Amino acid sequence: MNLFEAVKDSVTTRQAAEMYGIQVRRNGMARCPFHNDRNPSMKVDRRFHCFGCQADGDVIDFVGRLYGLGCKEAAKKLAADFGISYDSRGKAPLRRAKPVESEWQKNQREERHCYLILCEYLHLLKTWQELYAPRSPDEEWHPLFTEALQKISNVEYLLDVLLTGTEEEKKQLMYEHRKDVKELEERIGNHAARTDGYADDTSANGNAGRRVA
Repeated sequence: MNLFEAVKDSVTTRQAAEMYGIQVRRNGMARCPFHNDRNPSMKVDRRFHCFGCQADGDVIDFVGRLYGLGCKEAAKKLAADFGISYDSRGKAPLRRAKPVESEWQKNQREERHCYLILCEYLHLLKTWQELYAPRSPDEEWHPLFTEALQKISNVEYLLDVLLTGTEEEKKQLMYEHRKDVKELEERIGNHAARTDGYADDTSANGNAGRRVA
């Protein structure tokens, strides 16, 4: 096997997606990083396919698209990140080692994961703002509408820091909000697992929604 075969034999697209900070649900669905995907439309397993933008391919194609790399560079990146040793003359891999994640890679993965969670939360907030807006001046405000008004601006600010902030600003944000983002992820996951929807969530003013402020 050459480099490409060694990588494809050792790493699935799902493993690579999770390694690089993409949240994959239990059913293998994820939000596609190749277009503005509001709801998970990409299936990842050994290969990947997006039912929205039709992106499709193997793990090397996936990483190439994700980082703007050619096939060979993407394969080398996967081999390095997942600790895959191979014979440069094209023979079979010598061994399959456990992935070794550098501190920089860990920070990048956590930042990307945080960004995706906050994006999903922002989408929910904007949905609640529209869905639960009072229809008359006398109507009592729904807790989720109140939460949306309180949180949208701040979540947009946090996302802006993750996109354009300095490394020190990003590091500080991750330090201050790591626990809050974890709670938000659990909350969003519970919403996705329920068939009655997020509208019945009586914890709208609960820990995660209150802390990310």
